[in-house]
Amino acid sequence: MAGIAPKRRVAPAARGQRFAVVAARFNEPISKKLLDGALGALAAHGVTGEAAEVHWVPGSFELPLAALALARSRRFAGVVCVGVVIKGATPHFDYVCSVAAHGILRAGLDTGLPVTFGVITALTEEQAWERAGGAVGNRGEEAALAALEMAGWLRGRSARRPTARARRGSAH
Repeated sequence: MAGIAPKRRVAPAARGQRFAVVAARFNEPISKKLLDGALGALAAHGVTGEAAEVHWVPGSFELPLAALALARSRRFAGVVCVGVVIKGATPHFDYVCSVAAHGILRAGLDTGLPVTFGVITALTEEQAWERAGGAVGNRGEEAALAALEMAGWLRGRSARRPTARARRGSAH
């Protein structure tokens, strides 16, 4: 389903945290637009300068490994992954998209850290540009907003976690 993502509610608890953005160099002009969108969203929520660390990798296939390494470092509240995969004449597109999506998901699940998917998977270059700041929004910006929202949600959840006694009830 195409369209602009719904507006996110970024929890104040995410502000002031450090975030990493991993960008794939393949289709670099489009990836740069995604990176700009991600960094703009982070900056709009107080994540600027050294608090927003950028890492480049060769392509979208390599995003999961970099995301996992950065998430495991525990230096960041979240990791935003951006890249572009455009369908060609071979099944290569299917494999790269699948690996990127599953690997990025796995990095988040394995570390418990928000690792978000800002990878455009398009049938044409025109579709990719539309999703990199064009008529359909900017997937990099959307991924950064999702990372901010989830980091705030996780942080807020841990701050409100009841004690063992409160979970059992006060009757004991």
